[in-house]
Amino acid sequence: MKIAVLPLRKGSKGIPGKNKKKMLGRPLFSWTIGAAIFSNLDAIYVYTDDEEIITYIEKEYGWCAKVKAVPREASTAIDTSSTEEAMLAFTSQLKENYSVLCLLQATSPMTTSEDINAVLEKIDYQYDSALTVVKTHRFTWNADGTPQNYDPFNRPRRQDFEGLLVENGAVYATTKTAFLQSKNRVSGIVGLVEMDEASYTEIDSLTDWDIVEQLLASRFQKAKVQSKIQYLVLDVDGVFTDGSVFFGAEGEMMKRFDMRDGMGLEILRQNNVEIVVMTSENSVLVGQRMKKLQIESVFLGVKDKYAFLTQFLEVRKASFADVAYVGDDVNDLANICSVGWSFCPADGTEVVKRHADYVLTQNSAAGAIREACEIIMKYNKRYE
Repeated sequence: MKIAVLPLRKGSKGIPGKNKKKMLGRPLFSWTIGAAIFSNLDAIYVYTDDEEIITYIEKEYGWCAKVKAVPREASTAIDTSSTEEAMLAFTSQLKENYSVLCLLQATSPMTTSEDINAVLEKIDYQYDSALTVVKTHRFTWNADGTPQNYDPFNRPRRQDFEGLLVENGAVYATTKTAFLQSKNRVSGIVGLVEMDEASYTEIDSLTDWDIVEQLLASRFQKAKVQSKIQYLVLDVDGVFTDGSVFFGAEGEMMKRFDMRDGMGLEILRQNNVEIVVMTSENSVLVGQRMKKLQIESVFLGVKDKYAFLTQFLEVRKASFADVAYVGDDVNDLANICSVGWSFCPADGTEVVKRHADYVLTQNSAAGAIREACEIIMKYNKRYE
């Protein structure tokens, strides 16, 4: 059994609440969890002293039996605690047996399931442990003014310089035997897996945060592929509605919808485009409206929309290229950056407008969905 532990501490000195801060619309730790879910790991344990994160894990990832939250011992979550201390404490609490222990880091959002699988494969090929590294072509020096890795009088060109392999802290894996003997994340015969140099940026300041967020968005956008649209995925508040909610003494009373949107969606369905509704809110009114529109794929209370959409498409044996997505706010960003075609209503947030493929001319609850439907119909004709 191959398991992973993701140690998270409640406190953070450099960026307060860093693990829960949203990067591209998702809590930072969600990026690593999402990659782990779609890897060859059998179980992923989030080991944390943060009750809010534990509650989030239990609510958000109920669709994936691989993800579990485990309360972290307070003695391993102080400033002086080492990661190895947390790993040892975690394994002492663990009831399940395992053959490989993988250490994942929440501060490495560039990690992919392929990176995790590559590290696990090293263990399969008789390595005792393995880790991810990046190649740097920087010239390094000792504190005493002497060069470490090159001759200053024979400075090599970049293309002729092999460079150095540096840990990026993203993924580590070790056999159970090696870990219990060494009490260290790496020991014995060590295998190396090279990741892209962009994964080396440390997130220690808000400037670092902005850089990594831009790198992450750029990676998704460069990987975009378009094909015939088979699924239209829609947010609700700020897309179907104008974002206004009317409350009474008993709670939510009214939301405003545009009838023209319903006709546009009906036309799309008649042309074999499946309508999918995905919202972070768990609203009875939304459920009733979608039933009226005869939309069957309705998912309420979804916070991690990117992981959920990935799982949805995997089940359908489809890809992000087959999807058009309409969203208006930060929790839609990861999907906006990833799908074949993304749309934002005219009154959506500026950050989503910057990343969307198409900014609609109509506002939410005022024809935005109908406009998107008409664009998709015209686009799909090229595949007829």
